[in-house]
Amino acid sequence: MFKKAILSVAFATLAFGFAAKAQTNIQVFYDFGSDRKHVTTTLEGFYNDNWGNTFFFVDHDFNHKGNTPAGTKAPTGTYMEIARCLNFWQGTKLGGLSLHLEYNGGVYKNYHINHSVLAGLDYFLHSADFSNTFNFKVLYKKIAGAKSQVPMQFTFVWGMQDLFGLKGLRFSGFADFWWEDHTLFTDHKGPILGGFSHVVFLSEPQIWYNVGQHFGVNNFNIGGEVELSYDFGTAKGFWARPCIGAKWVF
Repeated sequence: MFKKAILSVAFATLAFGFAAKAQTNIQVFYDFGSDRKHVTTTLEGFYNDNWGNTFFFVDHDFNHKGNTPAGTKAPTGTYMEIARCLNFWQGTKLGGLSLHLEYNGGVYKNYHINHSVLAGLDYFLHSADFSNTFNFKVLYKKIAGAKSQVPMQFTFVWGMQDLFGLKGLRFSGFADFWWEDHTLFTDHKGPILGGFSHVVFLSEPQIWYNVGQHFGVNNFNIGGEVELSYDFGTAKGFWARPCIGAKWVF
C-alpha cells in the first residue's frame, strides 16, 4: 500500500493560508487484497505556514507470512513521501497556484522502490466554505534507475467534508497517472513471464466517519479505502484492493 498524498486533510488547501489546522494522524488498515491480506500503518502529517504547506506520510507494511528470518518481528516494508507546496503570493489573484516539490521512495524485504523526485505546479479550487477542496497537479517526475516515455505525472486530489450533510463523514483521496517503463510479474491468475508496461494509474479513495464525536473523543475515526490501480508495481492490469481501518488524529 503506497499511499500517495491521500491527503486526508487535502494538503494544498492551504495555498491560501486560511485557518486550516495543522494535523498529525496515524491510520491502521487491514488490506483485503487477494495478494496482500496484511496490516499497514500510516503516519501522516500536514502543516501550513506563510510560505505554503508541507505534507508527509510514512507507511509500514506488516506482511511476514513466515518469510522473515526466525525471530524477526518488524515491519516488512517501509515507504515514505514528503511534499512541499510553495506559495509566496497568497492573497493575490494567483493565490490558488503553488509550486510543488516532492520526494518519495521505500525499502521492502525483497526489493527497493527507487528514489523519485517530482516538481511542478499545483492549482487549488474550493467551495465557498472550504468544505470541498480540489487540487490539480502537473509534475515533472524523475525516477532513479527507470526510464519513462514521458517524464510526467498528473495528479488530482480531493476532499469532501460532511458528505451528504452528515457531520463527520469525509470522502477524500487522489488519482495519479504517470509514465514509467516497468516489468510485470503477476496477474490475477498468478506469476507471468514477459509482462511489460509504460504507464501506471493509481487511485486511493478513502471514506472516514468521526465516530468519536458521539462519545467526546473527536480524534477517533473509522472507515477504509480502496486501492484502484492499473499496471501498478509488478501487478498487470486493473486491481481493486479494499481496506478497513481506523484513524487517530493527534
